[in-house]
Amino acid sequence: MSLGDHLRELRRRLVISLIAIIIGAAIGWWQYDWIFEKLVAPIKDVAAERGAQIATVNFTGMTDAFSILITVGLFVGVVLASPVWLYQIWGFIVPGLTSREKRTAVFFIGAAAPLFLAGCVLGYVTLPKAAHALLSFTPEDATNILPADTYLNFVLKFIMAFGLAFLLPVFLVGLNAAGVLPARVMLKGWRPAVFLIFLFAAMMTPSPDPWSMIFLAVPMVALFFAAVGIGALLDRRRAKRDVSAAWRNLPDDQASPI
Repeated sequence: MSLGDHLRELRRRLVISLIAIIIGAAIGWWQYDWIFEKLVAPIKDVAAERGAQIATVNFTGMTDAFSILITVGLFVGVVLASPVWLYQIWGFIVPGLTSREKRTAVFFIGAAAPLFLAGCVLGYVTLPKAAHALLSFTPEDATNILPADTYLNFVLKFIMAFGLAFLLPVFLVGLNAAGVLPARVMLKGWRPAVFLIFLFAAMMTPSPDPWSMIFLAVPMVALFFAAVGIGALLDRRRAKRDVSAAWRNLPDDQASPI
């Protein structure tokens, strides 16, 4: 495939992904009031627990409400359209799939979309703890006046970080299934992988409390080792099918079994 064909293929997949995201965004705009209430619920819960108006979400400009409506709708569109754009990513990375690779692609999407959504749900569940930890530093007689755009950008990035983090094992298994990343290579680099996972969690959770980082990093580490285990099983199955595996790594001066 020429460079021009690759670019046209990329454009086609981007257009498909954007159409799916816009359709999902329309649903987000339709349910905007309900979604907005759910996103600001952690602030209200902290205020109710403290028995005071410790924090309020405010629109500071005339255009803030409209821009936040667009932002929240697009975020919902990205979440709802995740099966589509994930499939487009995989299809572009591994073009010209064989029948067996197509089955791998089905597995990829079947695992990636639920994991991405599960990560977003975990991020939303963890959000109240992060809000409570951050607002706990506010003196009792003080009030946090939170600009709505600043607060919602924090919330959406927080949730999206969890969703994207949960895609790590799927891409590892996908690369292993494509024969690019053997399980032994993944296992050999488990120490730097765990370090990078905690570093990623610290960078992607925009709150200074350690709990948010731990809630993100621990499932990622578990999913990493699960990906190594699945990759080892796939490597073993490939070795049984490949008759040359028994002699491929033999020394040059040793005769092969065949």
